[in-house]
Amino acid sequence: MDFGLVLQTDPPASQVVGLMRRAERNGFRYGWTFDSAVLWQEPFVIYSQILEHTSTLHVGPMVTNPGTRTWEVTASTFATLNDMYGNRTVCGIGRGDSAMRVAGRSPNTLARLGEAIDVIRDLAEGREAVVDGNPIRIPWIENGKLPVWMAAYGPKALALAGQKADGFILQLADPFLTEWMVKAVRQAATEAGRDPSAIRICVAAPAYVTADDSAEALAHAREQCRWFGGMVGNHVADLVAKYGDHSAMVPDELTAYIKDRHGYDYSHHGRADNPSTDFVPDEIVDRFCLLGPAEAHIAKLRELRELGVDQFAVYAMHDARETTIDAYGSDIIPAFG
Repeated sequence: MDFGLVLQTDPPASQVVGLMRRAERNGFRYGWTFDSAVLWQEPFVIYSQILEHTSTLHVGPMVTNPGTRTWEVTASTFATLNDMYGNRTVCGIGRGDSAMRVAGRSPNTLARLGEAIDVIRDLAEGREAVVDGNPIRIPWIENGKLPVWMAAYGPKALALAGQKADGFILQLADPFLTEWMVKAVRQAATEAGRDPSAIRICVAAPAYVTADDSAEALAHAREQCRWFGGMVGNHVADLVAKYGDHSAMVPDELTAYIKDRHGYDYSHHGRADNPSTDFVPDEIVDRFCLLGPAEAHIAKLRELRELGVDQFAVYAMHDARETTIDAYGSDIIPAFG
């Protein structure tokens, strides 16, 4: 199992670079960041510095979207980084939540997302693609490689990931839902004539390593990670609006907890002090995240690995970023070597 670190690109950028260097020293192989131009600093500028100051780390957004940049610009940016640093990027992509909504736009349609996946990958790897009806090719790209991993929750998005993506990003760590969604992605890949085992599976969620399993330690960890249920709730609310409160298309284990959700304030998006997450119960925090001493993390990660998860990416938006990175390096990652 590979491990990744997920950060927001809050200033100063030097701190983001420093944490990614720390992650690489601790055995992490992937460095991911949010991509929302209004809320945080521009990630692709920072990727250049991360790549310059690391030697093996693969970097990319979790996740970009087809709406905030034209597709040839996205492809050229990735290809430039790969040309400079040796094919160490990965394109995480989705419909767009905060990046689109904060700018007053709606998330992209799945049809647009599916087209973008093909075009961005083809252009970044030096092939011709059609953009807005025009065939184009970026002539300077040679030997480019850009895996495109798609984030998804709902049935149609999961099917699209199976049909087109090189990897599937699931932003929660609940084993029941992981099994259900991985099965859907792989079934769609099989039906599309693809090798389902070739699709990489990445589970991304907050991880908070505590010194013990006391009630006080776990309560603090939950409060530091409760924001995640609110973030996931934005996507769940879209699913409920589309399929209803109870639907055979989406498990109640994913949708039931947002019944008391009332709006969302993106100015606190992905932050431990987010006031829009008071509807998130402890049970959801425990299911969606990894909390507790190192042995608890190892046990849940082994369960996820048995379900086909290839990478666990640690969301580190809490008050113990350094200690969690170090604990993963000393106690958890070695258990999966």
